[in-house]
Amino acid sequence: MNGAFRPVCFTIEGLNSFATVIYFNYLYFLFRDRFGFNDKENLTLAALIGLIYMFASWQAGRFAQRAGNFTALKIGFGVMAAGLAAGSQLHSVAGEIAAACVVNVGMCFIWPVLEALVSEGAQAARAVGIYNITWAAANAAAYFIGGTLIVKFGYQSMFYLPLGFVLVQLALVFVLERIPGAVAGEPSEPLPHDPNRPAPARAKNFQRMAWLANPFAYIAINTLLAVIPGLAAKFQMSPMLAGFVCSLWCFVRLGTFVVLWRWPGWHYRFRWLVTAFALLVLAFAAILIAPNLAVLIAAQACFGMAIGLIYYSSLFYSMDASDTKSEHGGIHEAAIGAGNFIGPAVGAAALQFASQSPNAGTYAVSGLLLCGLGGLVGIWKTGR
Repeated sequence: MNGAFRPVCFTIEGLNSFATVIYFNYLYFLFRDRFGFNDKENLTLAALIGLIYMFASWQAGRFAQRAGNFTALKIGFGVMAAGLAAGSQLHSVAGEIAAACVVNVGMCFIWPVLEALVSEGAQAARAVGIYNITWAAANAAAYFIGGTLIVKFGYQSMFYLPLGFVLVQLALVFVLERIPGAVAGEPSEPLPHDPNRPAPARAKNFQRMAWLANPFAYIAINTLLAVIPGLAAKFQMSPMLAGFVCSLWCFVRLGTFVVLWRWPGWHYRFRWLVTAFALLVLAFAAILIAPNLAVLIAAQACFGMAIGLIYYSSLFYSMDASDTKSEHGGIHEAAIGAGNFIGPAVGAAALQFASQSPNAGTYAVSGLLLCGLGGLVGIWKTGR
């Protein structure tokens, strides 16, 4: 594989992570401020986006496998650009929701392909670690400054800035496919011997546990993102201040990725995965019912560590036990979409049918996460 290939992939990945966070994470503030959406309505919107992502990413991964990775990337960025351009000119609830759905579908063609491209060829294990750190760093930076951009330049900035980034990425795809040796299909270099690696059957069991845990992590993430505007209102934070305070968990997740990349001692250790899942449940509830900013900040630190280990486990155990081509990337993203749908849907339903309790959504999703923790322990016991 040409030495310039992966750096261009990482550049596209970082730009895409930044653009999608600026748009999707602050979309809920837009609907709150422009259309008066409350937590229940934002959760419903998040569930719709997650449902579309679940099915579209699965099909997009299959399409990329048949039609080629570069074709899928061009379609994805083209669709995203069209959705962002339309959203910048629409000022109705239906119009903005339709535009968000279009951007969402375009995004489904991007992440499965980037995962596949980065994972092919030599030094795949190192590349996946850099991949995680790259998107997480751009994600944290975008969430941190996104609120400031909105306060300084208005909500139109959440359309125009991502649109500019998407057009740059589209241009980079044409550069990428002209790099010598850029044809997909190079065999991946096997992972070096890991003294912690168990027998194949037990390794598969860890893969199943990680595949269960990761969608539940996204149940928590997408539910949290949808209600951040309500949380900001509770503590009287502007979008700018909310971006500063509520992006903390993203930076902790980034730091966790770096540690896990450099230190292999967590590999195939069930106590690490189950502790992270238990911490996820507690931190999620603590963030949403935090009585003050000190609790909110401490809970976010725990949340970021838990999310980091669960996500990294999912990718690591997948890579250690199977290949990571475009179709498998689509399945991985579809599982994330399932979590993005289920969490907000449960939260919205709880607020609809238990409207007398302002924390009904928090309790319902926390209960769902506890069920996931039980499932994780069940898989572990069965595997033993």
